[in-house]
Parts: sequence; structure tokens; C-alpha cells
Amino acid sequence: MKAMLFAAGLGTRLKPFTENHPKALAPVNGKSLLQRNIEYLKSYGFTEIVINVFHFADQIIDFLNENNNFDITIHISDERPEVLETGGGLVNAKHFFDTDFLVMNVDILTDLNISNFIKAHQENNAIISLAVSDRNSSRKLLFDEKMKLQGWRNLNTNEEILAKNASKNLNELAFSGIHIIKPELFNNINYEGKFSIMKVYMELMKTETILGFNHSGGILIDVGRPSSVLEAEEVFK
Repeated sequence: MKAMLFAAGLGTRLKPFTENHPKALAPVNGKSLLQRNIEYLKSYGFTEIVINVFHFADQIIDFLNENNNFDITIHISDERPEVLETGGGLVNAKHFFDTDFLVMNVDILTDLNISNFIKAHQENNAIISLAVSDRNSSRKLLFDEKMKLQGWRNLNTNEEILAKNASKNLNELAFSGIHIIKPELFNNINYEGKFSIMKVYMELMKTETILGFNHSGGILIDVGRPSSVLEAEEVFK
């Protein structure tokens, strides 16, 4: 299975670091987020990773070259001159994938057991599997008792999107920024350019099986702010 790391974002929450660097190179105890997640994926046997780039793209490319791509195969999906967000970024890189693949945000640090995640995805034959957990977040995904995606809710604005005939008793769980995707997804995307993949998921859940994989109780840190870098440094030595 191949993997993709989303590393193209502007990282505005990580300013001032991202005024001169890509967020992927933000250090946690002297080791960048990018290196940590490449090593994390390698520990589960991944030997081929696609990395999308936009913001200070040359710094990421130079970093990979200086480290000999960490002795695996790395492909660059270049989004210059326009960052394409998660949906557009996936479509831009679709030619790399002909079997199920894992996607992960580069600013997530976690102890999620990817082997268990992949096993659950394959056993349930979902078009998409989403890693989720019970933690504080203003935006939640909604699942039925079988962990089938049924909607989305913004707890701050009370906006919500629900699948038709969705149950009233839904579990609210936060998306962990990690998904496993069947390439058939690309046949169901009608958008072009810059768009969020979650927009596609909200439409696709009405006709296809999108399942959640609950890894509550484990470690997951969204290293999106200077304060979360400090938090990560307490956990990831």
C-alpha cells in the first residue's frame, strides 16, 4: 500500500515559523514533522510515499534530497502555483494510485496502529475508512452504531449535514486527519481545482459505505500551533 502526506498547506496557525518555512519542517525535539511521519509510515512497512507541496516547496524537496528520501521511494505532487486543498490535492495526485492507499496530514502526530486500521478497512470493504477519536474538537463527524458515516456537525455554529434517513442517535467523533481510500473514489469526484475532500465525503456517504475507525484513548496531537508543538515535545521524545 502506498501513502500520501498532505504537506502543501500554508500553516497559518504555526506563524511565525511558517512565514519562512513550510509547516512540514516544523521541528519537534529537533526532528521535523515530515521526518517523523515518514519514519512512522516506514515502521508499518510503507516504502512508497507521495508528498504534495506548495508553501516553500523547494525547502521540502531539498530536505528530502539531503536525506536521500529516507531510503524509500518518494514522489512529489507539485501544486504550485495554487494550493489545491485536500480534495484538489488528491485529484492532482491520483495517477500515483491504482490500489487502496493511506492519506495523512503531515502535522498529525499519533500512535494509531496503522496495521489494525488497514485490516479493518479491508475486512469491511469500505470505499473510504476514516480514523476518528473521541476528543475535543469544534467539528465532529457523525456515525451510526455500525460506524457508518452519517453526517458532520459544527459545534460552534450548529451547522450540520446529515445523510437521508440518518438516525437521531449518532456518535460524535473527531476526524484524525488519516484516511484509507479506494481509488474508485476518483470516479465519484465531480469537482475541479481547489476543494475540500470532506465535501465529497458528505455527498458520497449517501450512496457508498464510508466507515469510521475509532482509536480513542490513543495519542493524537494536531501540531498546528506553537502551543501544540510544546505539547508534542512532551510526548514524542
